[in-house]
Amino acid sequence: MTFYVAIRNLQLGLKDILSHKTRSLLTTLGVVFGVGSVIAMLAVGEGASQQALEEIRKVGSRNILIIAQKSVDEESVARRYVRMSVYGLKYEDEERIRALTPAIRRIVPVRLMRRDGVLGSRRMELRVVGTTPEWFELVPRRILAGRVLQAGDLAEYARVCVLTEVGARRLLATEHVIGETIQIGPQFFEVVGVVESGAGGRAVAVPDEEVDAYVPLTTQLHVFGEINARVSAGSRDIEKVELHEILVEVAREEWVEPTAAAIETMLQYFHPKKDYKMSVPLALLRQAEQTKRTFNVVLGSIAGISLVVGGIGIMNIMLASVTERTKEIGIRRAIGARRSQIVMQFLIETMVLSGVGGLIGILAGLAIPALITRTTGMPTVVPLYSLVLSFGISVSVGLIFGLYPAIRAARLDPIEALRHE
Repeated sequence: MTFYVAIRNLQLGLKDILSHKTRSLLTTLGVVFGVGSVIAMLAVGEGASQQALEEIRKVGSRNILIIAQKSVDEESVARRYVRMSVYGLKYEDEERIRALTPAIRRIVPVRLMRRDGVLGSRRMELRVVGTTPEWFELVPRRILAGRVLQAGDLAEYARVCVLTEVGARRLLATEHVIGETIQIGPQFFEVVGVVESGAGGRAVAVPDEEVDAYVPLTTQLHVFGEINARVSAGSRDIEKVELHEILVEVAREEWVEPTAAAIETMLQYFHPKKDYKMSVPLALLRQAEQTKRTFNVVLGSIAGISLVVGGIGIMNIMLASVTERTKEIGIRRAIGARRSQIVMQFLIETMVLSGVGGLIGILAGLAIPALITRTTGMPTVVPLYSLVLSFGISVSVGLIFGLYPAIRAARLDPIEALRHE
């Protein structure tokens, strides 16, 4: 019997909705826009957050990146005088960090300089990265051809290099890549491998760039020396930096932040001018995840206002419907309909309106992020929870805002209702 009553109430609710198609469609638009905006906003926020998190993960959650930089005093002196700048990390720093704590698993020293790469008539500027084979373990990139640097290359001062994909495509286009000889600065190097290019992080300093040439650290020191001179736009910049970067890998993730604090304390003692900076991807990762959660809450709250507005629209229409159907309600009450049945009939109508609006809003919410990605190239990710959350909220809004009109209809006096014109 209860099942029959429920089906009958559903039929009555659908009948009234279909008898006012235009009004019902306009009523659901608020819910449609609300659900669609919730999903779209969360998709944009999720896409941006995942992109930032991915850039941070490229460095490695167990890595610490120490980067040489000119101190404030060094910068001011360099602007006033033409002289050689001496700053940054030293080989002794690498040894001190290595002996600092057993929590450190690997250390990779890095020297950087920019030189033109030349092959025939092609010329392009390369960032020459002097490093050790462990670089490719701490900064893992897919090997596209050949091999990476090996321990024997350092021991033999081998004049070999590994190019990134972007550099190889531009400089070695239409040429055999592996085994090709290119000129870097005044010397010639054999290309022994090509690795996938890094994207260059925006959220954190990523060690690699799109156009890198990796050479053995010993070879770089032997060929180019420790003094780096660059002439550009009529100015001459001369600097002496032993190490531009030191990459540190910690054995366990929970030891990263204490190890970073210990390294910072040690470097502060030996570098009072603060000619370095530290990047701890794990701390940035946690901060980015917290920012992502806050971002999603803010975006979801803003979009949720549209759902509330849609709910108010539903309540307004249902109150008008109660007034229009006062006589119908009186007749139903007079022939024995209970108040609970009247409440259920009106709640079913509001639930159908909000539910249909929620389903259409989900379709709109899936289409909008795809359109944004296609037209702007901005990454968007539609999380599954946003679909469930937005639809659940839309149905809840229909239930909450439809409850008052339903109760008001059920409380109408049957005799007064029958007299209503």
